[in-house]
Amino acid sequence: MGSDQKPSRLKASARRAQLIEIGRAVFAERGYEAASVEEIAERARISKPIVYEHFGGKEGLYAVIVDREMEAVVARMTEAISHGTPRERLERAALAFLTYVKQNPDGFAVLTRDAPVETASGGMSGLLNDVADRVSKIFAAEFKKAGYEAKAAPIYAHALVGMVTFVGQWWTETRRPSVEEVSGHIAALAWMGLRHLPKQPMLTASTRKA
Repeated sequence: MGSDQKPSRLKASARRAQLIEIGRAVFAERGYEAASVEEIAERARISKPIVYEHFGGKEGLYAVIVDREMEAVVARMTEAISHGTPRERLERAALAFLTYVKQNPDGFAVLTRDAPVETASGGMSGLLNDVADRVSKIFAAEFKKAGYEAKAAPIYAHALVGMVTFVGQWWTETRRPSVEEVSGHIAALAWMGLRHLPKQPMLTASTRKA
């Protein structure tokens, strides 16, 4: 047989891993809507039916890739805030996210580009909401230990993920200063507010009357 048929002989697990890798690159470059099974199959040097056999189609492959990227982010964040002083945990959380951005540019691009219009959450905000929801569960436990209302944890989790995400997008365009320095600035900004956080934050009387 010709050498052009060799790629099709990969074991199922190896083929699946290859398609995930190629699919992540294509989705990062094109976005979901512009990406095609044809291009993914062409880069893998296989026929389109093989992609459908493994993932059921483009949406199935995309879902697997997104889930893996979100799990990677959450795992990093979980480890980052599992020990240390409150400020150290905050610094580590910001650094963990930005280190992910630095080390996984394609994965971050997938999370921050357009998602399938038919998804319930929809778009970048939907994907990041999922990440923040998972992180908020970690925050809730820490808030409870510190004597704060655990129900407020999602607010701060979404605020942190949103802030770091947009800073991360900016950083991918400039790639400077270092992620360590950027993380220090983010953590300092957040910490100045969190360290003086009242047990039950409320708007000032003048603002409420506005």
